[in-house]
Amino acid sequence: MRAGWRRLPARLHEVGLERGLAVPAADGSPLVTDHYFPRAQGDFPTLLVRSPYGRGLPWGPQYGMLFAEQGFHVVLQSCRGTGGSGGRFHLWRNEAGDGAATVAWLREQPWFDGTLGTIGPSYLGYTQWALALEPPPELRAMVVQLGLHDPRALFHADGALQLEHALLVGTAITHQHQGALPFLRATLRLRRLLRGLTPSTPPPDSHADALGGVPAWLDEAIAAPDPNDPYWGGASTSAAAEVPGVPTAMITGWYDTLAGQTFEQYARLRRAAGRDSSLLVGPWTHTSALGKGWPEVFAESLAWLRAHLCSDPSGLRPTAVRVHVGGQDAWRDLDDWPPPRSARPWFPAPDGHLIRQAPDGGAPLASFTYDPAEPTPSVGGPLLSLGAGPRDNTTLEARGDVLTFTGPPLTEPVDVLGPVLARLSLSADGRAVVFTRLCDVDPRGRSTNVCDGPAALRTDGAAPVRVTATMGHTAYRFAAGHRIRWQISAAPHPRFAPAPHPTDGAAVGPVRITVHADSALVLPDGAPGDVVTGTPPGAVGLGSPTRGGAAR
Repeated sequence: MRAGWRRLPARLHEVGLERGLAVPAADGSPLVTDHYFPRAQGDFPTLLVRSPYGRGLPWGPQYGMLFAEQGFHVVLQSCRGTGGSGGRFHLWRNEAGDGAATVAWLREQPWFDGTLGTIGPSYLGYTQWALALEPPPELRAMVVQLGLHDPRALFHADGALQLEHALLVGTAITHQHQGALPFLRATLRLRRLLRGLTPSTPPPDSHADALGGVPAWLDEAIAAPDPNDPYWGGASTSAAAEVPGVPTAMITGWYDTLAGQTFEQYARLRRAAGRDSSLLVGPWTHTSALGKGWPEVFAESLAWLRAHLCSDPSGLRPTAVRVHVGGQDAWRDLDDWPPPRSARPWFPAPDGHLIRQAPDGGAPLASFTYDPAEPTPSVGGPLLSLGAGPRDNTTLEARGDVLTFTGPPLTEPVDVLGPVLARLSLSADGRAVVFTRLCDVDPRGRSTNVCDGPAALRTDGAAPVRVTATMGHTAYRFAAGHRIRWQISAAPHPRFAPAPHPTDGAAVGPVRITVHADSALVLPDGAPGDVVTGTPPGAVGLGSPTRGGAAR
């Protein structure tokens, strides 16, 4: 694993390991825990990493070994009901209590010096937020990488069931801690079944076949789309970001499936009095940030932990925010996110044009038919699967069930920094999930996805209804000579289920959808800012024990 990464810091310490420690959970169930530590004299701060995905690859090397080498005790623990730990796993009910019980156990260890940090990606971010709801006094820093704080939003987005997410999360938690080979077999089986699955087979039958049986927590989560459902009471840990005190670094990628949750929590952190925070956003997916992007992610994390656990701020960058600007392949330092920008609406026009002039009315412009027997396929975007990220959309846009509206060639670069949304005026002969996407069309005609999002469409007649699709955040430069494209279709398969909340077992039929002229694509427009080129995070200062990982 080390050979696959570049620009990692030099090892400072040899590492020892205590494997298979039994830490009592809130109810006394044993939580299996591995303890990595520097083989050196002296006191070192402790990092707590709580995971439902086992303690082997990649977690042991990537978090236990690498951070222990840099002078940290690392406590890597399997959540209850996973990785050999006792009790029964639940998606969210046990993490706050079990995290607090683990800190109580730490206080009894002779090597614990009373200085604690937390770190980890994805669900490992959720375990951090759960602990921070009532932070112990020892907690001095958090690094939430590609993190989760609202479990419901992992499965249900703007009225749409995120079917592929649900199945992949179920597969990961069910099989990953059993070892690499069983997890690989389960993942390959899921990919094979997803290729043959059509939206005509609604849940729960579809995911039961894909997973070889349905974990109870997954069935419950899919069956509760309403955010006000009592099932989700207490699930969100968003309030943890509003608690003053614990310095928190947040890291995500533009194509991370949890990027929206990161931006939500960062906004709360910035509003919290006395809360030190930072944000790094790279050109990554949920998985590539821990692979190709790991040198940058590790450097940012190490700098933050050294600053707040070791009183060494020398590696911190001068601004709160650093983002990678797509279309330009450059890093930009900003004082805040999102930066101040004005709204820039673009409007669909006849013959597939995208224009700046607002229409006189809401006349029908173009229509398409979504057929669940031949669904619109998923192409790129913020997925958990291997196809995530920016992809060529040209073949997708040639389909009859995908509409595109394209602007003229740009005479100068256009920067889009901040949240993107679509205000859609639509009519349809049935309920559906509508999908909208911002694309960059280069002079050769290649169309590349930038950001996207769904919206639930519920209508019972020909009269148009208005829906808003939030399309995520982006930092992207459309170069001179390129064109801005707005893509509209129905739910791409298998990323989303085809109809709003399709959990009642009802079959889904073809739906005719019409886009009206008073729709709008709203972009956060602004002038080019200061760009940091050639110095990505972690490019300097990594070899010294007294410097952090971020470029200054």
